[in-house]
Formats: sequence, structure tokens, C-alpha cells
Amino acid sequence: MKAAPPSAFWKKHSVIATGLLLTCVLGTGLYVFFLKQPSAHAADYPVHGFDVSHHQKEIDWNQIPKQKYQFVYLKSTEGGDFKDSRFQHNWLTAREQGFLVGAYHFYRLCRDGAIQAQNFIDTVPYKSDALPPAIDLEYDSTCIQHYSKEQLLNQIQIMHDRLKNHYGKQPIFYVSKSFYNLVLAGSFAEVPLWVREYQDLPDLKDQPHWTFWQHSSQGKIPGIHTSVDLNVFYGSKREWNQFLEQNGIPPQKQSAPFIQQ
Repeated sequence: MKAAPPSAFWKKHSVIATGLLLTCVLGTGLYVFFLKQPSAHAADYPVHGFDVSHHQKEIDWNQIPKQKYQFVYLKSTEGGDFKDSRFQHNWLTAREQGFLVGAYHFYRLCRDGAIQAQNFIDTVPYKSDALPPAIDLEYDSTCIQHYSKEQLLNQIQIMHDRLKNHYGKQPIFYVSKSFYNLVLAGSFAEVPLWVREYQDLPDLKDQPHWTFWQHSSQGKIPGIHTSVDLNVFYGSKREWNQFLEQNGIPPQKQSAPFIQQ
């Protein structure tokens, strides 16, 4: 077979190389647009909040714009005996600054629900104007085999019931899509869900609605020096006020719209 002239060879491969380069650029652009924009739909929801723990260290609550963030959840406890070192300070200061505040517990899959409920109750004050307690349910590789699925659901039920009875509010479950679909689907139909999903809108098996959506773990908020989890409420401001009234919390007054600087 006769070889092509050198000029033709380089011309041909230059065209191929250019095509490959354009394909890579286009592919990268699409990846960035679709996968690196986890908050793309969050702006569709008018009620925004965030959640923090000791990992955020010292927070200047006075700097956080209350007209933009209507609620905050604070880590209070974990397992049967861990208490977040910043919880009490954050709880008092955030409330003094006028934020709507709730507490969440990181559930250890190999600890009894009653012990974990008592840890939370011993730590989180009873306040009628607080947001409902939240239970963070996630995979724990060191604990996942401790109980059968039925036993685990029973222990979660025990904690759920004790918090509901003590605080007089329906607790919320914080979940990933995978944990919900594999463990919780078909159970706890009455429990509002707070879903962690950074790539798209929450999509849960047999559950068309969610209450809160944690849409990013890389938020930047004035007064907080580290990245922070960002959340939105499912619904309008009117529905948000209905949610508050259902939990014995006075509706929020309408404030001036937040303008991004």
C-alpha cells in the first residue's frame, strides 16, 4: 500500500486532533454544567437554611444574614454519650440572634434507641419555639451488621417515639437516598424527610415529597469560616409558615428580599 505524502498525513491527523480536543472541551463543559452545579435547583425554593456542628468551629452569628437564612439546625449529640462541644454556645447565641433553631442527633446504628434518645433529651432544652428534633440516619460501616433490619427499624422507632413524646413535635429523619431506599422505604410514612443529595433533586423510592433538602456541603456564609451545609425547605413561604404553625412556632414576618452582593 502506498503511504500518504507527509503533508497529507499531518493535515489528516491535525483535523483528528482538533476534533478530539473539541470533544474533550465540550465533554468537560457538560460535566461541569450538569454535575458540578448541585445547587442549580435550590434557588427555586424561597426558604433557605444551613446546618453546623463543632466542625465549623467558632461562628460569628451576628454576621449571618437572617433575611437570607430562615432556619438553622445544630448538631447536638451522637450515639449514646457524645455531646457536640459547640452545641450549647451555638444554641444560645443563634436563638439570641433571632434564628429559628433546631437540633439534630447523629444516630449510631449499633446503639440502643432508648440510650440515644436519652442522650439527646439530656442535651437539648425543651423550647416550644424550637424546630422539630432531627435524627441523622446514615450508614456506619462499624455498626451496620449489629442489628437485623427489623431490629434496627425497631430501635429507630424507639428513639423517634421518645423524642416525639418529650418535645411534642414530629421528629424529622435526615437521610441519604441510598439509606432511605434500602432501609427505610415502606416504614415511617408519617415522618418528614430531610434528604442529602448534591447532584440532583431528591428522588426517593415510594416517597414523592421531602421537607428539607441538603443540596450542598460547600456553602460559604458570612460569619462562618469553613464550608457549610446548605438546605432548603420544600414549599412556598406560606407553606413554611404553615409548617411552623403545625410545630407551635409563630409564623415568620415577611422581610425585605435578600440581594446577592
